[in-house]
This record gives sequence, structure tokens and C-alpha cells, in this order.
Amino acid sequence: MTPIKVLLADDQALLRSAFRVLVDSEPDMRVVGEAADGAEAVELARSTLADVVLMDIRMPGTDGLAATRMISADPDLAGVRIVMLTTFEVDEYVVRSLRAGASGFLGKGAEPDELLNAIRVAAAGEALLSPVATKGLIASFLAQGGGTEDQDGTEYTERLAALTGREREVLVQVAGGLSNDQIADRLVVSPLTVKTHVNRAMAKLGARDRAQLVVIAYESGLVRPRVE
Repeated sequence: MTPIKVLLADDQALLRSAFRVLVDSEPDMRVVGEAADGAEAVELARSTLADVVLMDIRMPGTDGLAATRMISADPDLAGVRIVMLTTFEVDEYVVRSLRAGASGFLGKGAEPDELLNAIRVAAAGEALLSPVATKGLIASFLAQGGGTEDQDGTEYTERLAALTGREREVLVQVAGGLSNDQIADRLVVSPLTVKTHVNRAMAKLGARDRAQLVVIAYESGLVRPRVE
């Protein structure tokens, strides 16, 4: 089995060292590079062809958000998955990162097992968005107008119209942070059927991955944010 190639991007050398020791201790993954800023992370992503980038949001010079956009916009790096690292659980930059192409986020205070699991989940092409994180982070941010800074959601109107009724139904469930298995149970269909609907919705909406589907669902107005 080919190990998951992990790239570490954080301006704190001590933190990178700790992550390296942790990642390299696992037989199914290895660190292929370390970057102290976003620009270096983009260069290393290209030269190492990393599978997963652990990207700090706030770095000097080119920050993690800009780096994520550059990696996501590069066709040659389409297979690279980005996990954003943040000091705060609720961070407006996280939503912007998801919109830019990140697969999910993880707090820097996460347990070692959580970090390792995040790498494996991202490498498998899944989104690191739990129901609590999705509702608490994205809903609260967009409710404050956060989704209107770069776009107003109208660009998705025609694309949403192209979705079938079942695809829209599945998209709503994805926006709630449910996994394919959970959606399958709720809609009484097979997980494979759900996966097919998710993939078709991604194609029609131009979403890079499942995480972007969640942001699109909120920004388009298909799902209305509720702040507890």
C-alpha cells in the first residue's frame, strides 16, 4: 500500500516538527515536505505531488487562504486535498477556505488521533465536516453576511435548476453534515445511490469536492442558515 504523502505548511517550526513525528510514526503515511508560508506550500505541492496538505490559515506573506486558492486552481494539483488548521473552532477564514477548495478544517488543539484520521479522511476524498461544525461554523458566518463578500449566490441559480429533485434533496442532507451512509438511511436508498447523486450534483454545480457542496448549498439559499 502506497503511503499517503503529507505536506506540512505552518510558520511555526516547532509545530511542524511535532506534526512530522506524529505523521511519520504511522505506517500508512509520510511527510514529504515542510513549508513556512503559503508560497512555499504551493511550490512544494507541485514538486512533491502531496496527497494531503495540512495548511495553517494564518501565515506571513502568502497565507493559507491564498495558497489554497492557488492549489485548487491548478489542474495539475486536482488530486491534492487541503485540511485547514485553525486556532479557533469558529473562524470566518475557514468558510472562505472551504469556498476556495479546502476539504475541511481541524483545530490545532485536536488530539493526535483526530489529526491522523483527518489526513486519512481527506486522502479518501471525503469532507471533514461534522454536523456540529457545519451548522455552527457555516451557518453562523453566512447569517452575518459572510457569504456575500465574494459572491451573492445568484451564480448558482441556474445550476441548481439543473439538479433533479432527488439531487437537491441529497444536497440538503450533505449541507447538514451527514455522511453517505446516514443519508442513505434517511432516504431509504443505498449508499452507492447517494454517492451517485452527490457526484452528479458536484459536476452540475462545478464543486471541487463535498466540502464546496456545503458552502454552495448555503450561499445559494437552498439551505437557510440558522443561528442557535
